[in-house]
Amino acid sequence: MRLDGKVAIVTAATRGIGLACAQRLAREGAVVYIGARNMERAAERADELNKEGCNVKTVYNDASKKETYASMVEEVIKNEGKIDILVNNFGTSNPKKDLDIKSTEYDEYIRTIDMNLASVFLSAQAVIPHMAANGGGSIINISSVGGIRPDISQIAYGTSKAAINYLTKLIATQCARDNIRCNAVLPGMTATEAVSGNLTPEFQEFFLKHTPIRRMGKPEEIAGTVLYFASDDAAYTTGQIVDVSGGFGMPTPVFGDMIEMKNRR
Repeated sequence: MRLDGKVAIVTAATRGIGLACAQRLAREGAVVYIGARNMERAAERADELNKEGCNVKTVYNDASKKETYASMVEEVIKNEGKIDILVNNFGTSNPKKDLDIKSTEYDEYIRTIDMNLASVFLSAQAVIPHMAANGGGSIINISSVGGIRPDISQIAYGTSKAAINYLTKLIATQCARDNIRCNAVLPGMTATEAVSGNLTPEFQEFFLKHTPIRRMGKPEEIAGTVLYFASDDAAYTTGQIVDVSGGFGMPTPVFGDMIEMKNRR
């Protein structure tokens, strides 16, 4: 029960990495609010966890309605009196339109960047005064390895995640005096509905070819790093950009080809 007595918000938490984070924080004793647009689905997830003895609630947050970031924070403050942990999990991209510099339309580029950055900036801006008044807190941003390793596609998504990495360091620097920590977790390819629905099996296989741990990550493995940053174990850790991708991009660029050659011998 490393988070006993803590209050947390996890955005976009009805499935995938967000849900895994909500589950892990709740099972460690936090009161967890699932931030979601689909309140019916959020309530179902909350009920499932509450049957385990957790304390999970729901709060409305729609990334397309920017005013809901502030209203989300205010509702939780009204109900609980404080917020100790904020996990900014929302992220969006349209792989069919978010292509390379030659093919991506500017409006699509700006739309993706705007939504992804707003999800961090606006929620952090809303929660920081309350965390400061309460003596501190932890903000964890779910970014992506796409924000540190350029790709041949998804130029808007990669740009937005790179900006979130830098924004993480800015928040950490500017809010340290209020005992507010801010860190980012960068998943690689993770076994979620978004991956299975948007990335072909051929692409998945190619990606994993260059991942030393030759499998996709599990959402609960991302949640484990989030738990660390949320807990007092990370009380002296801030401004960190942590890659949780099975080592993707770490070894020599020809790693995958060398493994294949070795296996053929």
